[in-house]
Amino acid sequence: MDFKILGPVAAELDGRPVALDGAKQRTALAALLLAHGQVVTDERLTTLLWGWEPPSTSTHQLYTYVSRLRSRLGPDHGLERRGAGYRMDIASSALDWDRFRRLAETGRADLLAGRHADAERRLAEALALWTGPALSDVTEHLAAAEGPRMTETHLAATEHHAEAALALGRHDEVIPSLTRHVIRHPVRERPRGQLMTALFRSGRQCDALSLYEEGRRVLADELGIDPGPELRALHQQILTATLPPPAAPARRTTTLAAPAPAAPVPALAAQARPVPALLPAAPGDFTGREAQTREVLDALNSHQNVAVTGAPGTGKSALALRVAEHVRPAFPDGQLYADLRTADGTPRTPWQVLGWFLDALGTAPAQLPAGLDERAQLYRTLLADRRVLIVLDNAADDTQVRPLLPGGGATRTLVTGVRPDLASLEGTRLVRLGPMTPTEATRLLARIAGSDRIAGDPEAVARIAEYCDRLPLALRIAAARLAARSDRPPAHLAARLAAEDRRLGELRIGSLDVTTGLRHALDSLDPSTATAFAALTATDLPVLSPPDAAALLDLPLHEAEDLLDRLADARLLEPGPTDRDPVPRYHLMPLVRLFARTRVLTA
Repeated sequence: MDFKILGPVAAELDGRPVALDGAKQRTALAALLLAHGQVVTDERLTTLLWGWEPPSTSTHQLYTYVSRLRSRLGPDHGLERRGAGYRMDIASSALDWDRFRRLAETGRADLLAGRHADAERRLAEALALWTGPALSDVTEHLAAAEGPRMTETHLAATEHHAEAALALGRHDEVIPSLTRHVIRHPVRERPRGQLMTALFRSGRQCDALSLYEEGRRVLADELGIDPGPELRALHQQILTATLPPPAAPARRTTTLAAPAPAAPVPALAAQARPVPALLPAAPGDFTGREAQTREVLDALNSHQNVAVTGAPGTGKSALALRVAEHVRPAFPDGQLYADLRTADGTPRTPWQVLGWFLDALGTAPAQLPAGLDERAQLYRTLLADRRVLIVLDNAADDTQVRPLLPGGGATRTLVTGVRPDLASLEGTRLVRLGPMTPTEATRLLARIAGSDRIAGDPEAVARIAEYCDRLPLALRIAAARLAARSDRPPAHLAARLAAEDRRLGELRIGSLDVTTGLRHALDSLDPSTATAFAALTATDLPVLSPPDAAALLDLPLHEAEDLLDRLADARLLEPGPTDRDPVPRYHLMPLVRLFARTRVLTA
């Protein structure tokens, strides 16, 4: 007979599962198996089944559980009464916990002796015996008594296996399993050092250094200590690129064993699941936005979703992809991405996006549900035990996003969009983007056009930045024009942008057009709001207040304020600070005013 406790408690006779009853019967069986033939007293079994306050009928119930267990296991069960307790002789049976310990101990001995290939093979075989958390369906009392030592033994074997794999030069293969290990056990320094080593040897020095800094903060915040000398020494080797190569690189690769899954899912099935990688490339010339980047990273590290909002052209997508690339190692089960807006500005349906995501997660076309609710349910089920990053770009509103959010678990969602109602999404932190600072704008121009192109005329460069409203999209277009026409100084472009009737035309190159996002924002307005906005932009007022709008449009004050709020929600106006002035102020950016006037003239 085969007994299993490295996951759900189970028994098999000649390859067929033995039917077991509920948690208490499984607890009694597991306790007897873990005693390895020693007597387990009635008092001990009663405590493991009910805790320190058992029911008055516990003696009779214990007898019933053991009697039924005997009948389930058959005549060769080896379970007998001994004095004031029970013992179970399993000499002729097999227990996965015993096999695991033998393999793990032999693998560790191989590792200490430098037999890395043997160690990797034996430890991988040992880890494959785990089908979930040990004792996953017993009472909390047995789980508390035996679970910690079993978990610690499993963690040690996982780390020994990673050490053997690294010695064999299999750093690329070990990164996903080590990433999961570090996420689940952030204060264990050994696996963090192993993952740093794997990342460095895979050409990811920056990620390795970031992982050290993250560990240093976790140890300080949770334990009030600094990293140990081994981790500090490893950090220095990675920082100076002096880390030694693998001790015994292998000529052939084998499949690395993943750590036990967080839920009782068979290990082989977990390994066979596809790992989607749908993220577009992050912009290599991303510049600035340090404070907003930290805010998004802090939210994700605090187990929150994030919604990045801002006016058209503020670089929401670029920031999201930059952050997604940075946190990729923290989401080893993959990354999902969808642009929720078509090229003509039409919002995509959640039904369509869920079809893409389910396909990426391995759902066969024949198994794809027809209805939206059914797709959403399957989507949440597939993500329940995975750690995936989902990026939803250019969201129209919260109703479009809600069906695309996972249920609970470790998966996180990063949403970008114009409208601030994305803040209504539960468990989501709102991060707002506005124009870049003058320094950031100059740095972005230099990054794209080249420092030598802008160094000679800082005044013209500053004018270009202001004509672009310091919006990343407009700045990118202007920088591309500077790079394309190296024979013309920045002052030439500044002069062309100064002409208001030509500015929007200048801010268009290739597929980039500063008016595209503005057109989508204006098209989202209802007719009465659009008409009122056209009237407001016909003035030369750079800042509007509710009294201004009420006077210009002949509206009651409260209606004028509601109108300005709707325009601010569409990010066609930028709300100003109200710390010193109780009257709300709304800024009308020059490019928005120019585009609105152009629409009126061509209507």
